[in-house]
Amino acid sequence: MGKRVLLIEDEPNIIEAISFILSRDGWTVHTHEDGVTAMDKVRAMPPDMIILDVMLPGRSGFDILRELRESDVAREIPIMMLTARGQEKDRALAERLGANHFMTKPFSNAEVRDHVRNLIGA
Repeated sequence: MGKRVLLIEDEPNIIEAISFILSRDGWTVHTHEDGVTAMDKVRAMPPDMIILDVMLPGRSGFDILRELRESDVAREIPIMMLTARGQEKDRALAERLGANHFMTKPFSNAEVRDHVRNLIGA
């Protein structure tokens, strides 16, 4: 496949799990753990897709999502939000801000892989 996914997540076990799932499926996975510098990472090397946690150190994933959708660099990149808080208001906010998909933790390996495949059109 050769597609690149940027995983913006601060929980080591989630980073390891998603990196393993997607790497095994042929994706190149780049990771970033800090909300404050997440946009710098996206601008430096725009990925084919972004998986974005809602709760990050320094900055909310919702704020990052808003900035991504306002950015020429990332406006069209598919974005899947991840959160441990699966409340309907969070899902509605993510959709309003332009997330392509909203997934709650915990998740299954197949669920992550299938949603990434669907969002990237693979």
